Amino acid sequence: MIKHIPNAITSANLFFGCLSIVATFDGNPTLAASYIVIAAILDFFDGFAARLLNVSGEMGKQLDSLADVVSFGVAPGFIFYMHSQAHLQFNNNFFQFVPLLIVISYLPFLLMIFSAIRLAKFNIDPRQSDSFIGLPTPANALFICAIPFVMDNGPIWAENIFTSFSFLCLYPILFSYLLVAELPLFALKFKHFKWKGNEIRFVFIALCFVLIAAFTYVGIALSISLYLCISIIQKIKNNPA
Repeated sequence: MIKHIPNAITSANLFFGCLSIVATFDGNPTLAASYIVIAAILDFFDGFAARLLNVSGEMGKQLDSLADVVSFGVAPGFIFYMHSQAHLQFNNNFFQFVPLLIVISYLPFLLMIFSAIRLAKFNIDPRQSDSFIGLPTPANALFICAIPFVMDNGPIWAENIFTSFSFLCLYPILFSYLLVAELPLFALKFKHFKWKGNEIRFVFIALCFVLIAAFTYVGIALSISLYLCISIIQKIKNNPA
């Protein structure tokens, strides 16, 4: 019975990913984002439970990736797609060219495709047991989750950024690239909760609390940006030119 606990948690992650998709198409992106946040919490605990109970296996690994494709690929992709469709404005005659209009409108689907590619690469890449190569799909999903909350609660300057033509076009391209980029990023995988060996994780979590306390929902997006910045700085520090 104990050996099924991690897979049960993973299945719950998938369940909330499905609920998120339903909420998006019901016109409630904030609820959809909330479901993804719950899925992300479950995703953290299924891996922790597997390591704690020492019951990790190939089935759990594959189930986790399949659940993540839905919860952190398809679900946030649809949130971004619906947000993009609501705010994309084509004022320039150049962008009225129909094929280009279609391409720009469907850019959010890149996030779904590259999330699947990223998870497939993760499953066959032995380098990613204790760290990540490329942006983890939950990080991308949580950034997107910040958007509906900001649209409901402000601040106005963040709303203006998230509804700008440049952001709506560039975000899917940039973050699709980051999902599969050869960029080392530290993982929030705790084998124990002692300070030694977890310094960067504890510092990052503390800074996330500060950002969220200071900027509320924008702090979620800023935390993901901070995650990327810390990882890039760490890479430069470890591999000086």
